[in-house]
Amino acid sequence: MVFGPLKIRLYGDPCLETKSKSVKEVGPVERMLIAAMFETMTACRGVGLAAPQVGINEQIFVVDTGKEIFAAINPKIIRSAGSEVMEEGCLSIPRVLVDVKRAKTIWVEFTDQENRQVRAQLNGLTAKVFQHEFDHLQGTLILDYLSPRDRTKILSQMKKGSLTGKFFGGDDNKSKILFRAGETADMV
Repeated sequence: MVFGPLKIRLYGDPCLETKSKSVKEVGPVERMLIAAMFETMTACRGVGLAAPQVGINEQIFVVDTGKEIFAAINPKIIRSAGSEVMEEGCLSIPRVLVDVKRAKTIWVEFTDQENRQVRAQLNGLTAKVFQHEFDHLQGTLILDYLSPRDRTKILSQMKKGSLTGKFFGGDDNKSKILFRAGETADMV
């Protein structure tokens, strides 16, 4: 069985809002899926891709920040420290950037594609990408970090197909959405 480049599921696909199941063992099929996910992520200029984004609700994601490259199966975030708000995009929600508060440093456990147990401390972009992709496995999207008012506004604009210009949301100034129509920005 060969997967090849995979189709990215877009916002509205139920697969993106479903909690993923644990992987019992990493075998040849899972390794082929991981290879196809890396290929798809690279083709889309992403730095992370979770299995639900390609229609598979299993606890698998891949990361390639340019400095660190790995696949994580059945990941866990053991603890975290610090926090920062950074702009994030998502391959499943094109042209939408949302400010998301994430831990600066995380300690994680996961199985790699060779069935080895990995424990690591992650910082910076790698920590941010890990948390973003971990969210996908929980059925959480960057839109879930918005205030109800901003979320309603963006969903309305997405439905109408009017994602143009800039929108900075939130009277509380906790959330910000920046639409970049027509750009191909690197996205998480």
